[in-house]
Amino acid sequence: MKTGSVYFAAPMVNFTAMEPKISLRGAVPLSPQFRFREAVDWDIMPGENWAVAGPNGAGKSVLADILLRRIPLKEGSVRIDTAPGRPAYEAVRTIGFRDIYSIVDCREAYYQQRWNADGRAATPLAGTLFSGAENEAARPLFDRFGLCGALDKHIVSLSSGELRKLLVIRALAGGPEVVVIDNPFVGLDEGSRGELSVMLGEIAAGGRVQLVTLVSDPRDIHGWIDKVLPVKAMAVGEPQTVAGFTGSGYRKLFYAPDVVSVAACSDDSADYGIFARLEEVTVRYGEKVILEKIDWTVRKGEKWALLGRNGSGKSTLLSLLYGDNPQAYANRITLFDRRRGTGESIWDIKKRIGYLNSDIHSYYLKDISALEVVLSGFYDTVGLAGPGTDEQRAEAAAWLAAFGAGHLAGRRFARLSFGQQRLVMLARTFVKRPGVLILDEPMHGLDYAARRRAGEVIARYCASGTVTLIYVTHYREEIPSCVDLVKQL
Repeated sequence: MKTGSVYFAAPMVNFTAMEPKISLRGAVPLSPQFRFREAVDWDIMPGENWAVAGPNGAGKSVLADILLRRIPLKEGSVRIDTAPGRPAYEAVRTIGFRDIYSIVDCREAYYQQRWNADGRAATPLAGTLFSGAENEAARPLFDRFGLCGALDKHIVSLSSGELRKLLVIRALAGGPEVVVIDNPFVGLDEGSRGELSVMLGEIAAGGRVQLVTLVSDPRDIHGWIDKVLPVKAMAVGEPQTVAGFTGSGYRKLFYAPDVVSVAACSDDSADYGIFARLEEVTVRYGEKVILEKIDWTVRKGEKWALLGRNGSGKSTLLSLLYGDNPQAYANRITLFDRRRGTGESIWDIKKRIGYLNSDIHSYYLKDISALEVVLSGFYDTVGLAGPGTDEQRAEAAAWLAAFGAGHLAGRRFARLSFGQQRLVMLARTFVKRPGVLILDEPMHGLDYAARRRAGEVIARYCASGTVTLIYVTHYREEIPSCVDLVKQL
């Protein structure tokens, strides 16, 4: 354990051997929509670090909200034993995947703002996430994560991985006794995942802070976890050892039925030979250079993996290809055999591309149905697109079914779990059956089974030699088998 590190600065609390740190007894939420099949009993003993594991929509986040007293109870109790005089809300901190989007605050922003120099300047700096005391306490963590300069960046300009790191740092800087983290490793590159795991392991070993992680993937259960609580279909299983769960227990939680038929690409025209050509492309904002002299040619039908660490410029590069970044006009960029800035319409570009990234996902704030979200993919709009034709509605329903989300069609998008929302966004990306797919970390937040199923859908669709694919991921094992070319940033 590292000595003198401020992120171990939570007060040391003395407990009797039999007294739980956190205890749920017969917990039954007041609202029926949050109720489990049976009343919940769960004890977290002092020094224990847990993983709550289960598929998307299983109830993991609901269980965490009960623990955090965010959901009022009809019956039962939640008890949190904190240091004398310390309120529970101060002793227990939480980090949720959705917090990234609340930080960006899309209600006050517009979709392309991240790529517009004037729009970026109108958004707050990352340093505003921290109070003065937190800022000082967090400085060793900024060094550890290589984020020393992040506080001076505008929040909207940070990558999802950088935002994730900042959220972790902010939670630890307050000296909590318990930290609940929803999918801690999502959005981080391999090196950052390793750094975060080592850090969390040191925290767990220090004994001052206990960790509870919510995970949808067995890969995210690391050696510093003591016990696993399985959750599936709003039912809480018996606690398991890590060895028991990772050995065979997870197979009972994650089941992927066979993929239904996948429609073929409808954009099979042969009127272009090169989808994209970038020649010495450079993107900078003020003194900050994001991309420098990038050369890259993507021909029709090629399948590429675009790789690089958090903050390496992957999302910026993709914004140039999709037409969102105005700096495309200041560079030598060709799309669909036509030089940018020669009179082409941005909508002519977008209509041929199926594009998924975290920015698009974050702007679906209106309370519309999952089916309506998918329908918006026909029009390349963010938000409500109208009722659609009978043919379009049938196509949208078919793509939801392909990704195992057919049962979500009539449910309100804002009320779905993040993983369920991601499946809906994948269906939106494919609904117009585009000839070009740009998928920026498409497996974000998906559970073990949903990830395997989505991978199979992508592979089947891309089996056609006419489909062009650019696939971004921080997990090399997720790269579809059809990919045979790699661009490293």
